[in-house]
Amino acid sequence: MRIAKKIAESGAASRREAEKLIAEGRVSVNGKVVTTPVFFVDDSHEITIDGKPIGKKSENLIVWKMNKPKGYLTTKRDPKGRKTVFDLFPKTNDRLLYIGRLDYNSEGLLLFTNDGNFSRKLELPSTGLTRSYKVRFHGNLTEEKIEKLKNGMTVDGINYGPIDVKIIKQDKSNNWAVLTLKEGKNREIRKVLESLGCTVNRLIRISYGTVSLGNLQSGKVEKLSENELKKLQKGIPFSKI
Repeated sequence: MRIAKKIAESGAASRREAEKLIAEGRVSVNGKVVTTPVFFVDDSHEITIDGKPIGKKSENLIVWKMNKPKGYLTTKRDPKGRKTVFDLFPKTNDRLLYIGRLDYNSEGLLLFTNDGNFSRKLELPSTGLTRSYKVRFHGNLTEEKIEKLKNGMTVDGINYGPIDVKIIKQDKSNNWAVLTLKEGKNREIRKVLESLGCTVNRLIRISYGTVSLGNLQSGKVEKLSENELKKLQKGIPFSKI
């Protein structure tokens, strides 16, 4: 398989991160630097990142959930030294990858796993996992605007799928709603609401697939229970991968 996929399956990095590491000349195979992601490997090859060998595909699947606070980057490292979500983890030997993203100003449920293949399966739109967000916004969501969201929209040339809307409170300010979608494109909720004349000033993810944020406090992390993990796995059509 391609080297970036192999690295992702090991849990050392996502496929996108692996491709970046390769381009930076930080990945070697059997002692020789690889500079292109179009490089095929198998279990007989020794792959290293910055001189350190990657692990094999994880045998024991582990998934963590976090209540991400505002002001943390969803990345492993930041060149500018800003806080990342990995700074919130207790010491662990697990090589963890985040599942999906939450931007710097967003909060709420963020999942992590030690299995890169499992991570990709959860992120793919074809898997069909729903993500729900509790959103505070300025502006007014009329029935006509809600209908547009439910039918899917195109904003700045980008097609967004259907978004279900449940209004919690709507008056002159500090309006609240729960928005549920399946794709989760970059800043999707902020962009579609802005196109409808609404400005998001707080966004909290409250569920991802069968996993809910629950009462987990801001900045805290915990492993999914065996029952939670089984429910999450049950809803994933692995044959589509």
